[in-house]
Amino acid sequence: MAKQKKTLLQEFTKGIIKENPVLRLVLGTCATLAVSTAASNAIGMGLATTFVLVCSNAVISLLRRVIPDKVRIPSYITIIAGFVTIVQMFIKAYSPDLDKALGIYLPLIVVNCIILGRAEMFANKNPVLPSIIDGLGMGVGFTATLLLMGIIRELLGAGTIFGVAVTANFMDPILIFILPPGGFFVFGLLIALANKLSGEGKAPEEIGCKGCPLAGGCSRLQAKEGTEK
Repeated sequence: MAKQKKTLLQEFTKGIIKENPVLRLVLGTCATLAVSTAASNAIGMGLATTFVLVCSNAVISLLRRVIPDKVRIPSYITIIAGFVTIVQMFIKAYSPDLDKALGIYLPLIVVNCIILGRAEMFANKNPVLPSIIDGLGMGVGFTATLLLMGIIRELLGAGTIFGVAVTANFMDPILIFILPPGGFFVFGLLIALANKLSGEGKAPEEIGCKGCPLAGGCSRLQAKEGTEK
């Protein structure tokens, strides 16, 4: 039981930093750059995507032995489209402003590479509970990235956070941050930060000649040892 809990925890946390779908796997970047101009848009898109990820992963995992191999991708898209339609109808009914702000990117969740990728690489090969946890972890990582980008771009580009003025008294808005160049700039910085936190880019460890598997028959190493003696 303890081992299973540890495994599920690893499945959940991997999507936050180590395998963050946006910053490490570089998936869903189109929607990320488009809707992260404001924190409210970012969190709305993130939560909608997380709901679809969790639900579609669960259903695809349940049907993984039933869906024929030849039609698995169309089947995934049909399942995902059903949940996206539910989300879109809910947002239209209860938050029309958010629906207007997200625009075409809300229905385009259907072909979001993050959702299709998790369906193909994980849900199609694993039981229901791990698939749900995987979808939840990836959704949290996606939402956190969108929210962080949204806060940075809205704060620097408009001087507000969630529409509340923050920098009006001491700094003028830097409008480029709510434009595409500013989005790419923030995106690049966050990718560099994620790589740093995940340990990628460290210099390889020096193992020396003695650590080499061919050290026993290496003439250079034998000559070096003879010189030292």
